[in-house]
Amino acid sequence: MTNNWYNLLEEICKNSKYSVLFKGGMCMIKASDIMNTKVLSIGPTATVEEAVKIFSQNKISGLPVVDDNNKLIGILTERDIVVFSSDLHIIPLMSSSNWISPYTDVSKISSSKRGYDLISKTQVDKIMTKKLFDVTGDATWYEIVKVMKSGKINHIPVVDKARKLIGIITRTDMLNYIAEHGLEE
Repeated sequence: MTNNWYNLLEEICKNSKYSVLFKGGMCMIKASDIMNTKVLSIGPTATVEEAVKIFSQNKISGLPVVDDNNKLIGILTERDIVVFSSDLHIIPLMSSSNWISPYTDVSKISSSKRGYDLISKTQVDKIMTKKLFDVTGDATWYEIVKVMKSGKINHIPVVDKARKLIGIITRTDMLNYIAEHGLEE
């Protein structure tokens, strides 16, 4: 499904008969037009537990990781946390259904307790994605789609020439842009 979405956006930009349908020429839209500038970020020494709280409180699924100078050094996604948690076997399989009963007191399950302790102490830089896919504010819609598709990513940080974080673009931001600007009648 995700790949089909990227294929559609890529086709719109590659095929001029589609791109003229969009107000202002969709494929000439810049990252700076789409990006969310109120981007939340986290430092590399923050704990995974802190990151999980930020994800939950803000209903987001990715956080750029920046140094003290706001320079992008990584990204932490829900997927990174799920892989980390899975590697620790934080949630053991309790029955044939593979789900823990909602009535189970997980604090009494020793492997879960060790896993929760590890999450509360593990620093973000230990599990973040270091292979970065990012764009600058002048990247075109087409370039953004190509990077997201080739990197199989849903969040793309936007940086300035000094690699300082200035925004983020998600698939939702791109869909919202299409919804707001629509197709010409």
